[in-house]
Amino acid sequence: MLPIAILPAAGLLLGIGGALSNPTTVQAYPVLDNVVAQTIFKVMADAGTVVFNNLALLLSIGLCIGLARRDKGTAALAGIVGYLVMTGTTASLLSVFDPEGEAVDTGIVGALVIGALAVWLHNRYHNIALPQILGFFGGSRFVPIAVSLVAIPLGALFFFVWPPIQHLMVSAGAQISHMGVFGTFLYGFLLRLSGAVGLHHMIYPMFWYTPLGGTEVVAGQTVSGAQKIFFAQLADPNHHGLFTAGTKYFAGRFDTMMFGLPGACLAMYHAVPKGRRKKYAGLFLGVALTSFITGITEPIEYMFLFVAPLLYVIHSVMDGLSFMIADLLQIRIGNTFSGGAIDYTLFGILQGQDKTHFLYVLPLGVVWFALYYAIFRGYIALRNVATPGRFEDTDAPADTAEPQAAAGSSGESDMEAASREIIAALGGADNLEDVDACITRLRVAVTDPAKVDKDRLKQLGAVDVFEVAGGVQAVYGGKAVLYKSHINEMLGRDD
Repeated sequence: MLPIAILPAAGLLLGIGGALSNPTTVQAYPVLDNVVAQTIFKVMADAGTVVFNNLALLLSIGLCIGLARRDKGTAALAGIVGYLVMTGTTASLLSVFDPEGEAVDTGIVGALVIGALAVWLHNRYHNIALPQILGFFGGSRFVPIAVSLVAIPLGALFFFVWPPIQHLMVSAGAQISHMGVFGTFLYGFLLRLSGAVGLHHMIYPMFWYTPLGGTEVVAGQTVSGAQKIFFAQLADPNHHGLFTAGTKYFAGRFDTMMFGLPGACLAMYHAVPKGRRKKYAGLFLGVALTSFITGITEPIEYMFLFVAPLLYVIHSVMDGLSFMIADLLQIRIGNTFSGGAIDYTLFGILQGQDKTHFLYVLPLGVVWFALYYAIFRGYIALRNVATPGRFEDTDAPADTAEPQAAAGSSGESDMEAASREIIAALGGADNLEDVDACITRLRVAVTDPAKVDKDRLKQLGAVDVFEVAGGVQAVYGGKAVLYKSHINEMLGRDD
């Protein structure tokens, strides 16, 4: 997720720079027609473009950083070397055996394969001891060398195996398109449903970054993947008319993230007894604004996922319907990684109604807000769901509430004090094998899960705590990555 977190910044650069350097925009707003402004906007657009053009490499690096247990910098270097050697090998073989053939572009698939292989080799051999004569190449220095050697046969394998897979994905994309709006509904439903267990990352990249999301010619170049096509069209000053139809793979999220889930928040807030509402107002307002502005929905979803799984299924159906309706209305708004107001403004409003149909989102959003409110309010009351604030003994106002940690030593911040309490609740330093985090979860590999005090972790601000293979995950929202850094620093480990 680390490279994905870069995309909003790159999207801001590309969206603002591309929009304000577009000849049509310049003609409409003559104040922009000067060398200094256009140079700035052109640089911004190019700076954003280079991130998206190298997304596969960034994902390979991010995978290595995220899954390496120790010495993450060396793991990242191994990911870079492996990716470059692998792609270089396929390009070399293509120039020898099929100079006129279609380029072998494994995209995100190749990046994830080489990244996974590199981090596996790193975790297994980063402490390897070689004979004395080769001692300089032992330890962490061995890993990039080993990865580069393994990347050569892997690149050769992709050269022979990937072309038919590439053609198969194109065919699969065609089949999905033949399913019409039902295919769009199915995509949105499965994407949201799998998000409950974090498996949505196995679905959307195939549509956003590979031919499964479409293949189009933009500015004389063949581009594959819905998001890549969109940003290529965004950067093309000669593009006119609606953006790529591939935006159906993300245009449906705006109504859910900007309107639907905030409506669910209001319903959960109104489900709190009146005498306690003031206490929880900040919690619900905070997570609603997070969803509306940035499109990050986990803080809201974790409020009801664990106590009402069926409600999450209903939410997934609603999200699928949002995608289907957006497809029917030909809403063509792009995004970087979410469907919040930032992306809506950059890739909808600033691009114009003629290219995006962004205005159609607003009336549908009003309807979606009302539907989510009615569904959540009715379901919570009917099933007596223990959403935050309804029952004092099951409250978990975690993501925006400050953890109730014991006071730390003199000069120690509240965050540091809370981190020490979390270490203790996880069974102590000796019980922690590895501490990491994604956007919302503190992910900890522990020696003995029985030593973990889940109730104490909840008292320290976790929405919920659940066991996974070899460890636990505590949902702390945006603070998860901060806790990870503090805990690793306290343990004297690499962050």
